[in-house]
Amino acid sequence: MPDAGWWEALWPDPAKVLHDVGVRPGTSVVDLCSGDGWFTLQIAKSATHVTAIDIDGALLETAQARLHEAGVTNATFIESDAYDLARFVPEPVDHVFLANAFHGVPDKARLAGAVRDVLKPGGLFSVVSWYARPREETTVLGQPRGPATELRMSPDQTIAAVEPSGLRHEFTVDVSPHHYAAVFIR
Repeated sequence: MPDAGWWEALWPDPAKVLHDVGVRPGTSVVDLCSGDGWFTLQIAKSATHVTAIDIDGALLETAQARLHEAGVTNATFIESDAYDLARFVPEPVDHVFLANAFHGVPDKARLAGAVRDVLKPGGLFSVVSWYARPREETTVLGQPRGPATELRMSPDQTIAAVEPSGLRHEFTVDVSPHHYAAVFIR
């Protein structure tokens, strides 16, 4: 996992990204594969509640510390596999946000189905991904960054992977020079 300075260079305005993908104030949100909480903190600043789920407990501890330092208390942190989402999200949510991880999910259809099952009718699923460009072309702080070129997915590939779950593609938006977000609705 990159350090905080790298995340700041890659995502200088996480609140804008969240706005652009449809995360709205006063909603319930799951930050799936939340990592160290870079987006979790911004979500928590406006959501009624955010559930941060990640398979890496050390990253979740960093996320907890980040929110604690900011005085934010409306978050739950869960160490779990993303497929087990429904076990830890007992009430349907308004939005599931997933950044920088979908390319590495082995069973994308299974994950999309798990997301669908926890969304309210009309709820949104945002998938933020690196554009399918060669890794050498996506430099941050002077170095090639992001997943291996062969793992990257185009927006059309992401849409094709998610829609069989029953979620419908709503829109795609550029969220950084290197990323797009495909947003789906239940």
